Amino acid sequence: MSSIQGIAQTVSAVPDAPSLGSAKTTAGAGGFLDSLKAAVGKVNDVDFQAEQAVDALMTGQSQDIHRTMVALQQADVSFQLMMQIRNKLVTAYEEIQRMQI
Repeated sequence: MSSIQGIAQTVSAVPDAPSLGSAKTTAGAGGFLDSLKAAVGKVNDVDFQAEQAVDALMTGQSQDIHRTMVALQQADVSFQLMMQIRNKLVTAYEEIQRMQI
C-alpha cells in the first residue's frame, strides 16, 4: 500500500492557504488542510498496523489470523474511503475551475 505514502507526501506538499484578507477565512482553510493531513496520517497508521500484523503472522510471532484479517480489512476500507474523498475533492476542484466569473 505504498500509494498511501504517495498521497501523504502530496498532502504534506500542499502549501498553506494564502491570506485572503480575513483571519477567519484562512483559519477555516488551514483547519480543513490540517484535518485532511490528519486523516491521511490515520490511514497511513492503519496501513502500517496491518503490515505489522501480516509480518507477525508470517514470521510466527502471532497465531491470530482473525485479528490480522480484521486489520487488513480496516486498512482496505480506510484506503477506499480516502480514495473516494480524494475523487470528490478532485471533482469539486474541476467544477470550480469550470465556473465563470
